[in-house]
Amino acid sequence: MNRRTAIASITGSALALAACSRGRNESMNEVHDIDSFAEPAQVRVKHCALDLTVNFGARKLEGSAGLNLVRSDPRAPLVLDTRDLDIAEVRCGRYQEGAPATAYAATKFNIANRDPVLGSPLTITLTPDADYVLIHYASQPQATGLQWLEPKQTAGKRHPFLYSQNESIHARSWIPIQDTPSVRVTYEAAIRIPDGHTHGLMAVMSADRRDSDDGAHRFSMVLPIPSYLIALAVGELKFVETGERSGVYAEPPIIDSAAREFADTDKMIEAVEALYGPYRWGRYDLLILPPSFPFGGMENPRLTFATPTVIAGDKSLVSLVSHELAHSWSGNLVTNATWSDFWLNEGFTTYIENRIQEQVYGQEVALMEQVLDRRTLDKELREFDKRDQILHIDLAGRDPDDAMSEIPYFKGALLLRQMEEVFGRSVLDEFLKKYFNNFAFQSITTATALNYLRSELFDEHPRMAKQIPLDEWVYQPGLPDSAPRAVSERLNAVRETAEKWMAGQIATRDIDSTQWVTQEWLEFLQVLPSPLVASKMADLDQAFKLTRTGNDEILDQWLLMAIKSEYTHAYPRLDGFLLQVGRIKYIRPLYTALMQTPRGQAYAKRIYHKARPGYHPIAQAAIDKVVA
Repeated sequence: MNRRTAIASITGSALALAACSRGRNESMNEVHDIDSFAEPAQVRVKHCALDLTVNFGARKLEGSAGLNLVRSDPRAPLVLDTRDLDIAEVRCGRYQEGAPATAYAATKFNIANRDPVLGSPLTITLTPDADYVLIHYASQPQATGLQWLEPKQTAGKRHPFLYSQNESIHARSWIPIQDTPSVRVTYEAAIRIPDGHTHGLMAVMSADRRDSDDGAHRFSMVLPIPSYLIALAVGELKFVETGERSGVYAEPPIIDSAAREFADTDKMIEAVEALYGPYRWGRYDLLILPPSFPFGGMENPRLTFATPTVIAGDKSLVSLVSHELAHSWSGNLVTNATWSDFWLNEGFTTYIENRIQEQVYGQEVALMEQVLDRRTLDKELREFDKRDQILHIDLAGRDPDDAMSEIPYFKGALLLRQMEEVFGRSVLDEFLKKYFNNFAFQSITTATALNYLRSELFDEHPRMAKQIPLDEWVYQPGLPDSAPRAVSERLNAVRETAEKWMAGQIATRDIDSTQWVTQEWLEFLQVLPSPLVASKMADLDQAFKLTRTGNDEILDQWLLMAIKSEYTHAYPRLDGFLLQVGRIKYIRPLYTALMQTPRGQAYAKRIYHKARPGYHPIAQAAIDKVVA
């Protein structure tokens, strides 16, 4: 998000679509979301105005949220989602632009008992003519959607850092809001950072930066988004443009390497626009967060949050950017209405990600990633309960975070890959373009998506459609027998090298890895036996310096092998990795492997005791379940 960008950079057609979709959303049949207390069919929030002060000392956001409402039932109260918020006062009345809080009448509110997963409903009594509420509140230090970092946890080591992570249901921990993806809102914000040791810090959000003459960092998002896409970060940040519509925010010590790594972002935007229509969000910038960030990336509109672990130096891990960019169509533009419909976001996005990779970096790179993704999917299908193998997943009585896996990503993408093979790429591309246009700025269910898929694609090609068992893909565990399987000649060659090395047919010094990219290294390491005898581990380490590699994707795989093989030479690096990196994809398998032996359990508990305070609350919750 470039501070020079104005609202005018968002196309007029996008604004028109947003306005049209707001009307459709307000009149469409309401979705029941079991992960929210909200009753949007009665009273729906349509706009949120935040005015928050960042209190690093108390680890709190303090201020107000003004909510504009659409009321379908004039007798119904407003019900919002909260989690551990300190609500000081609520006022309501007819909205008056620029009016002070005293222009609205204080009203009654109630915070019910806390549900361990969902938090507490905030029920607000509305006067008959009220279409606006103003809530004065503060978040708590334990807010699950925020991480407060000490200077020592940042790259620059000089200033504290704050960032949010709202997906799935964590917006409610710092905003009183209808925290369901079925409700889309526009939003604005004034973020205030007191002077003192925090002077000079920059705030960024998933919105357009606005000019301000009062010292506040001001933002505006005029396109309707679900609450999980409202995002905030505050830290010592620099910005470098990588193209006309893209750029990178990062801490000063890593800004240059980040800008080099993501220099192809504009090419990616152009590639996906050629396939599925115009990019509708104005700019596409990246924020590189400290390594405690629990995910690879988060697709916040206009400002993807990303882990620094994807900065490999050779652009071999930039598929993450392709993925988060693809969300600008699948997920942000057309959104899952509930978290049971999560595959609509991630399956479509993973398919588009691979198409971007093919367009920008070539077919062989795309094929290698398909092969590795399929191996991950097959592994999870072997290990996961059958109910977690279903695309339209049942989340009754569960935290949606607990049900997240690679299955909705890779199984969903395979379904689209089969459609491509059966109907032809051009036919599928044309369908997807219509799909994104038809549901632009809406949140939809699996049933709605499948009805549209059948009417606009399957019914148009009935003979070919019979080859795709659609209901089995979506509602049954496992994979259909007809699921596609990619083949990569480059990975086949690597596999052959690994097999010959294990058989003693070639020596370690004769392995020619000089041209290998990350995907080839992963193939080589993943096809080796596990555990691998210590002498073999030492041989590989001596030849390729794997314990010292700066590529975190390769390092994570190597450290996992070191645990299983009890290759203790790598354990000092394992200590450092677990203490610094909070990406769940990496650390959960490492802790899980450690917990398989008594000696490993003692090690895991010792290192987790030290590492846990530096992990994001979402990562803490995930690893707590492993290191019990």
